[in-house]
Amino acid sequence: MKKSGKKRGNAQGVSALALLAGVAATAREGLHELVMRSGLGVLGALLEADREMLCGPRYAHSGHAAYRAGHVRGELAMGGRRVEVKRPRARSVDGRELGLPTWEQFQSEDPLRGRAYEQMVIGVATRKYERSLEQVGVRSRGTSKSAVSRRFVAATAAKVEAELEWPLGELKLAVLMIDGIHFGEHVVLVALGIDESGRKHTLGMREGATENAATCTELMANLVERGLDTTRSLLVVIDGGKALAKAVRVVLGKRALVQRCQVHKKRNVTDQLPERLRPSVSTAMSQAYRSRDKAIALRLLKALERRLGKEHPGAAASLREGLEETLTVIGLGLPLALERTLATTNPIENLNSAARRVGGRVTRWRSGEMILRWMTAAISEAAKGFRRLKGNAGMPALIAYLKTNDDLLNNKSNTIAYAA
Repeated sequence: MKKSGKKRGNAQGVSALALLAGVAATAREGLHELVMRSGLGVLGALLEADREMLCGPRYAHSGHAAYRAGHVRGELAMGGRRVEVKRPRARSVDGRELGLPTWEQFQSEDPLRGRAYEQMVIGVATRKYERSLEQVGVRSRGTSKSAVSRRFVAATAAKVEAELEWPLGELKLAVLMIDGIHFGEHVVLVALGIDESGRKHTLGMREGATENAATCTELMANLVERGLDTTRSLLVVIDGGKALAKAVRVVLGKRALVQRCQVHKKRNVTDQLPERLRPSVSTAMSQAYRSRDKAIALRLLKALERRLGKEHPGAAASLREGLEETLTVIGLGLPLALERTLATTNPIENLNSAARRVGGRVTRWRSGEMILRWMTAAISEAAKGFRRLKGNAGMPALIAYLKTNDDLLNNKSNTIAYAA
């Protein structure tokens, strides 16, 4: 008997737990609707309070110059969509419709554009946008694929304009990094600035069919027009392209200390070699770059070039092109951590990674304008996680070197002017 009673007790306990689970599930299912309806209730109370200010209390005689005129269906942005709301109406004694402040404030704000933008950037497809929103339990619209796409286009178009026009004159930059990312037949050059404290700033971008001199020069000219200081020396770290190096020199002249990315250089060389030789050549180049002595590094790389010259002249020519510019930072006397960081365009790679992640869901790039919009969204997303440059404690050493370079150039200029 005791055993049977124990079984009944267990059964009752299981039933109670099942009942509680069912109640909890029902509560969870209705929670979003409860919150939404509560919000709509508060909104309704605010609108009615606005009407009472205009018309006075209901059923009370007053000297107000307005009267109640029922309700009309309207829409407001709420919960990532447009929700149908009953709007109270008020009219003046001469029949004019009177606005309600709360309604006008809600209508003047457009959170839908920002909501659609955020959903797209974090990876929600336009066709799944509605599924990503909380349930509201009332009639709504504005969640279709085309509606969400239009909002995303409008939001990113505004960001592109802001990204390409913000003034740079207040920035005290020590480093300019430029790298390109390919989207089909297009390439987008992205410029990243690093100020004297080691903070990163996205400066701008330029889209072109290829990474040619015209595209590179346009990017540099745009930066100068917006206030990039060309009277102070800069360390300019680039991805290795000849066209970009030429554009930098045309615009900045001898104020630019050009550093070709060592990672790009190794990739360009090894891509022209058979698989069996790639590891050993990559290791040899890495050892040269880590020597911390420019003369030794140059000697090792030239020896490698001679070794490759007979059997693999293409790889040798790639290594020879701009060779000394891959060693620029080694001769600046920087601390090791900062030297390693500035020897490559890696600090800008997180921007490119964000672009690949955000734009990876696009199946067909229709135009350069579309690419710029998505790239701007990616840059904005990546900038939220910016940290100071790795090795930023060594920035004073770089600033001192740049100042010394300026002094030498200024003295030389003054000497020439005096002689003339």
